[in-house]
Amino acid sequence: MADEQHTGLVFHPMDQFQIHPLFGDGPIAWYTPTNATLWMALALLTVVLFFVTGTRGRATIPSRIQSIAELTYGFVHKMVEDVAGKDALKFFPYIFTLFIFIAVSNFLGLIPMSFSTTSHIAVTAVLALLVFVTVTVVGFVKHGFGFLGLFWPSSAPLALRPVLAVIEVISYFVRPVSHSIRLAGNVLAGHAVIKVFAAFAPLVLMSWIGVLVTPLSILAITAMYGLEILVALIQAYVFTILTCLYLKDALHPAH
Repeated sequence: MADEQHTGLVFHPMDQFQIHPLFGDGPIAWYTPTNATLWMALALLTVVLFFVTGTRGRATIPSRIQSIAELTYGFVHKMVEDVAGKDALKFFPYIFTLFIFIAVSNFLGLIPMSFSTTSHIAVTAVLALLVFVTVTVVGFVKHGFGFLGLFWPSSAPLALRPVLAVIEVISYFVRPVSHSIRLAGNVLAGHAVIKVFAAFAPLVLMSWIGVLVTPLSILAITAMYGLEILVALIQAYVFTILTCLYLKDALHPAH
């Protein structure tokens, strides 16, 4: 926010990402209920209520909620089948859960005075590590040590294969890092920019220059908010499609 001090306006755009306990002001332990756990729980509750409501009637002529639920289901189902193949459909429930949880968490984070859980690397890192471990286990279970062929590019010249193998191993273990940072970084950056623009909105109450700055600030906030609505959906899509690509490598390491 913007605080009026003797030195002028002071911005604190990162305050919105602070984690604090819901009860009291003591230290935060792994079992302490925080604003992060509250909004993750709300995301789960929203997902359950949405799909229970949307699929309860199963009308021939669907309602709006049912249509959105069916379109979302079909969209992710087709993504998994097209990207990872038909044999990856057994993992569809897991991938669908990832997509809908991230999308709903992103949208809940756009509510004023809410908390964006996907802006924290601790949350996105856990999601990315779960994908990484799942894909790796699937690869070894399905192919045994043949899964290591993913790191040995047999089509490359023999002299280059050891170098390319090292690069492939490094890029493989970097996957959860890039997977998690991409989501958290985009969400965090967008929310921080909106907070900076919002700090200029009350300037009209403090100075004559606010007559010009405040309308521009409100316009910028509106534009950024619209962009963040797209980012919320796009980042859920990107996280999910990368999961499908990693799963494809585990199921078909020679491709």
